[in-house]
Amino acid sequence: MTLGAYAVYRASGPLKQRFEASMWNQNIGILATFYRWAVDEWYADAEPFTYKQHTVYFGEQTSQVQVNQARRRQAKDHVTIKYLEDDFVKLFLNALSGLTPDGQDDPRYRGRELARNAAVTRFSLSSGLRAQEFTYLLTCEVPPLPRRPAKMPVPLPVPAVVTKGSTFRVSWAAYPVLAELHSYIELERAPAADGSTCRPPASRGEPLIVTETDEHGGRVDGVRVAWDSLGPKDRRRLVASGGGSMLLAVRHDGGPFTAWGTVFARTSERIRERFEPRFPHVWPHRLRHSMAIRTLKRLVRGYYAQVANLVKDADDDAAMALYLTKTEPLLVLRDLLGHSSALTTGKYLRRLDMTRTFREAYEKAGVDASLSDTAADREAAAEFDDEEGDF
Repeated sequence: MTLGAYAVYRASGPLKQRFEASMWNQNIGILATFYRWAVDEWYADAEPFTYKQHTVYFGEQTSQVQVNQARRRQAKDHVTIKYLEDDFVKLFLNALSGLTPDGQDDPRYRGRELARNAAVTRFSLSSGLRAQEFTYLLTCEVPPLPRRPAKMPVPLPVPAVVTKGSTFRVSWAAYPVLAELHSYIELERAPAADGSTCRPPASRGEPLIVTETDEHGGRVDGVRVAWDSLGPKDRRRLVASGGGSMLLAVRHDGGPFTAWGTVFARTSERIRERFEPRFPHVWPHRLRHSMAIRTLKRLVRGYYAQVANLVKDADDDAAMALYLTKTEPLLVLRDLLGHSSALTTGKYLRRLDMTRTFREAYEKAGVDASLSDTAADREAAAEFDDEEGDF
């Protein structure tokens, strides 16, 4: 009775005496640990708490845990949101660009590198690249911009040396997104990199000077080298002959920029403090989840099939249109994300809270392909390993 009265007092008593749910639960956890010790050491006969059994689901597995009934329920908006809905995507991109939610210049924000942050983030959202994949992409590996605006997405080769599992794949990027990225490269990145004397710190090794570059490789310290033979550590050391890092994103001094987790975390915090308290924490892998959901929805609605009908000339766009219209949406997404099977993609989507329509689609694909559930579970679960930290 005493503990119950105290709980009421801390929950609805005088304002100065109230505990937030998180503070209350922390204290209850400490008190429960103390009483368990007291019972084990025979200083007490029992804990003053009531417990109930609760079933926890993780993928296809379940387990039983005890839940302390004295704990208070609390919202978990930042945890349960696994991907960004369209309105949150717009809010996030505006914040990265130094804009308010309605798209106006934000006079209170004094951030730098706005063009870089917005362009690379849109590129990640469009292509579904993992953090390591877009962070260590070289400028010469970015697909050239088509000579005319394209309705269809532009193919994007992803080198195996930066992918998870070291498997080459081809993703895509929307034409407007690719145009914005090229604008950043030409107007913002070039002035920062050209003539830069920035070099990698001694702890990362000597700089590798690059000349005579193309989309496949270049001369590194005078020796012809293919880009797909250079891993992330070597790529970070690459320095253009005119100065500056060879990585897609650079700092204001022309050095390589890799701290995307920090940029996203600070932007998320600023949005929560000033515009939308429900906005979740955003780390790089959440952008990949968002791309998966948005792309599958468009594929299922026949979005790309309708666009394909507008393609009249027999060129690369037509080839992409044929691929999209003749291939099951789940298989398209499997290729874009680099999964080994459509069943893996389905189980990955299930963890993103897909609707029954999508669930039936991946279950049918899995049965038809007779794929291993265990292997698919492992690969789908691995997609969430990168969520809390940088690569």
